[in-house]
Amino acid sequence: MPPSTSMANNLAGKTVLITGASSGIGRSTAFEFARTSPKSLKLVITARRVDRLHDISRQIRDEVGHGVQVCVRQLDVSKPDEVSGLIEGLPSEFQNIDVLVNNAGFMSGTEQPPDVPPDVIRDVWATNVTGVINMTQAILPIFKGRSDSGRGDIIFLGSIAGRDPYAGGTIYCSSKAAVRAFSDSLRKELIGTRIRVMTVDPGQVLTEFNNIRHRLDQEKADKVYAGCDPLTPDDVAEVIVFAAGRRDNVVIADTLLFPSHQVKCATFRSSTAC
Repeated sequence: MPPSTSMANNLAGKTVLITGASSGIGRSTAFEFARTSPKSLKLVITARRVDRLHDISRQIRDEVGHGVQVCVRQLDVSKPDEVSGLIEGLPSEFQNIDVLVNNAGFMSGTEQPPDVPPDVIRDVWATNVTGVINMTQAILPIFKGRSDSGRGDIIFLGSIAGRDPYAGGTIYCSSKAAVRAFSDSLRKELIGTRIRVMTVDPGQVLTEFNNIRHRLDQEKADKVYAGCDPLTPDDVAEVIVFAAGRRDNVVIADTLLFPSHQVKCATFRSSTAC
């Protein structure tokens, strides 16, 4: 077996909780953590589609062996009761969370006001904003309860859309802007601790999110990336794990990444796929 890397050593023995882990960036992040620290790691993978999570758990075990323990939990972050009961419902050996990856996100449609369906507004904000806040509040007592002013990592999945909104993205862009404001404020509130608050903002990423946004209209979904080479979920997962794998005193506070073609538009407003 090859020698451990510094990242593997920094992650060894930690427990990582990932929301929205059944597909896309969340799924890739689970695999990237497992591959980076295969000797000693605990993963709590959560999502609504629990059958997919069990498949991921088996695939991780087959790939890296039993050094990575995986706990599967069904979770819809838009439902506060499910979030508040999550930690107590975990096996005791998985409750001491070290890293929270707030990955779960949602968007449906591209309608503009005043034509945005009320259920879209409700569901997007319940998942992308309230769900993220509730998950963070559920985990922070664990982090703050550790000695020496607390310790732990909170990683937020943002978006270029939260930095520079575009036409057709009123609801999604505003939800990601809210997460950005929340994470920036939280980082300042925790400055006297060893709790790290880190944000990863991707540009165009090809995932199932694109299909869901276009309500499974494959023709419309395909047009978004026609002639483009978007990021892959693995590209983003590598950045997430890199941030978590730094020495405790190093904070990768804010990361922006996008495919090379996207930089040609200085303000990113040409894309509705971020």
